[in-house]
Amino acid sequence: MTLHINNLKSIDIPAYSAAGNECALFETAYARRLPLLLKGPTGCGKTRFVSHMAARLGLPLTTVSCHDDLTAADLTGRFLLKGGDTVWTDGPLTRAVRQGGICYLDEVVEARKDVAVVLHPLTDDRRILPLERTGEELEAPPSFMLVVSYNPGYQNLLKALKPSTRQRFVAIEFSFLPKDEEIAVISRESGLPETDVATLVALAHRFRALKGQDIEEGVSTRLLVYCASLIAAGLDRREAIRAAMIEPLTDEPDVRLALTETARAIIG
Repeated sequence: MTLHINNLKSIDIPAYSAAGNECALFETAYARRLPLLLKGPTGCGKTRFVSHMAARLGLPLTTVSCHDDLTAADLTGRFLLKGGDTVWTDGPLTRAVRQGGICYLDEVVEARKDVAVVLHPLTDDRRILPLERTGEELEAPPSFMLVVSYNPGYQNLLKALKPSTRQRFVAIEFSFLPKDEEIAVISRESGLPETDVATLVALAHRFRALKGQDIEEGVSTRLLVYCASLIAAGLDRREAIRAAMIEPLTDEPDVRLALTETARAIIG
């Protein structure tokens, strides 16, 4: 699908299958300058959704994959030595605030605690980003939108998103698509016929039922696309399932064996 903006250029929009009214909610939040929180399991389409909406709205997208060592300074910027001079260099969040567009912080709870402090002024009616190091106070333009995501089912108490932060966002909860829609998406992304994909999705549903018991996370739609792509490329179905649907879920030999036996019972 292609979007034409002001008859000047066209932008390819990443394919996305809506499960509800999330597209309309995103557009409304953007129009009202509200920050957005996406909640849902790993690989269910949150990142694809943000990419889809950024292209649909014709906005530049800055994506930051958060991790344990990510600090506020990594987002806002820092002074660096360049050619013997000390020069301020904007971080990705600061660049997005200056230029406008969407700044997407993926798995925001993985970042260090000082990140939340930086985000708070951007998520209320002030919509400002104070830069203590430079003495600036940047006001976000109307075209700026902050979007964050996290997986509440995976996080422990030490990495839960605080209520004081959650309540600064409009939130959308994501889950895996209904069976028929997930089959269609995986077939489209991988090139594997829907009849073959249906068996993989049935197996994924069996694995997902084990979440919180033998495995921490169920099979994501992303992994199903990987598995189907391997099969479409000619790899043996059992090998593809082992590589894309079993090995990524666990390192425990007993659990791998149980998953393998389940796959054999369904796949044959």
